[in-house]
Amino acid sequence: SLKGAEFSNVDLGAARFQDVNLASSRFDDVSLAGASFEDVSFSGARIQDANCSGMSIANACYDRMTIDGILVSELLRVYQESRG
Repeated sequence: SLKGAEFSNVDLGAARFQDVNLASSRFDDVSLAGASFEDVSFSGARIQDANCSGMSIANACYDRMTIDGILVSELLRVYQESRG
């Protein structure tokens, strides 16, 4: 177990994490460029000051999810209505 461990200036490029509990972890100044997340719970997670360019989210639950304070479910509803 590495509970409570701290890592600094570590290269974990191409590492694979499977069946790992990172609940309540904090990531500061981290590059996840090109990372892939499948079957992941981001429930209650917060992303701030992030570069999300080119980011893709599919087959996800958006309940209570917000972007800049706006409910994503509302954004998607308005978008779908505008497409007719």
